[in-house]
Amino acid sequence: MMIISVSKRTDIPALYGDWFVRRLEEGFVYSVNPYNEKQVKNISLKKEDVTAFVFWSKNPQAFMKHLDKLDEYTYYFQYTLTPYGKDLEKHLPNKETLIETFISLSKKIGKEKVIWRYDPIILTDTYTMKKHIGLFDEYCERLAPYTEKVVISFVDEYVKNKETFRALNIRELKTIEMHVLTDAFSKIAKKHGLEIETCAEAIDLGAYGINKTKCIDDSLIARVSGKTVIYEKDPYQRDECLCMKAVDIGSYDTCVLGCQYCYAVKRKDVSLKNYKNHDVFGKTLIDVEIDEEISVAKKEPTLFDS
Repeated sequence: MMIISVSKRTDIPALYGDWFVRRLEEGFVYSVNPYNEKQVKNISLKKEDVTAFVFWSKNPQAFMKHLDKLDEYTYYFQYTLTPYGKDLEKHLPNKETLIETFISLSKKIGKEKVIWRYDPIILTDTYTMKKHIGLFDEYCERLAPYTEKVVISFVDEYVKNKETFRALNIRELKTIEMHVLTDAFSKIAKKHGLEIETCAEAIDLGAYGINKTKCIDDSLIARVSGKTVIYEKDPYQRDECLCMKAVDIGSYDTCVLGCQYCYAVKRKDVSLKNYKNHDVFGKTLIDVEIDEEISVAKKEPTLFDS
C-alpha cells in the first residue's frame, strides 16, 4: 500500500479533477519522473492499494462534486489560503470565495481533514509584517471553527522563481523577522484555539509553541483511517521535510493559477501549453511517450500494522 500525493507539483483538484476521477475509475495512473521522462511507474489507485490520498489545493471548489467517489478511501486536504491579491496570485478567485469554499469543504468532510496552509509568508512593500499579523488574525477568526491546525512556512527563492522575485522585490525573511512574526502568529493561533506548525523549516520556533509538522502525516492518516500507520520518512525530500514516504502523480509546469512565488512553474508559457493540451482521458497528467514495456511499480510494504 502507498500514500498518493495529489499533488505537490501542481493543483490537481483545481485544474485536473476530472482527469483524476477518470484515473480513479480505471484504477491506475502512470507517474512520470519529472527529471527523466523515461522513468515511469504504474501506480495502482485501487482502494486496497492506497493507504491515503493527500490533496494539495488553493481552490478545490470544482473538485468537491467528485468527493463521493472517495467515500471508500482515506484522504485529507492541504488547503492553501494566503492574504495575497492579484499581484501575487493572478488567477485565483477573491478571498471571500476561497474562504467560503474552505468552510464548505470542512462541513462536508470534517474539519480534521482540512489543514489550513498560510504559506509561503512573503514580505514586500505591500505585504508588511503588520499587514500579515492583522490578516492572519482575521483569517484565524473565520477559519478556526472549520479546521484544527494552521501550517506556516517562509518563502524560499529557487532558480525557477528568482527572476520574478527580483521583479516584484520579494526576498527571503531574515531570522529576526521570522521570530517576531511567529511570536505574534503563535499568540493569535492560541487565542483562536488553533494548533500552529511549520513546514520544512530549519529554524527552531519551539519557544513560541510552534512545532515542525509532517504534511504527509502518519498520525493524521491513522486518525482518519482508524488504523495504525508505520512512519517512514520520504528519502527524496530535503532534510527539513518530515513528510511520510509517498508517490506524487502530478507534473511540474502544468499549473496556470499564476502564483508569482511558485517553485513548481519554471516557464508560464510551457504551463499554459501543457494545460491546453491536457488529455482528460490520458494515463499521465501531461502527454509523454510511454514505452509498451512500462515497468510496474514494485509492491510497497504495507504501511498498516496487521
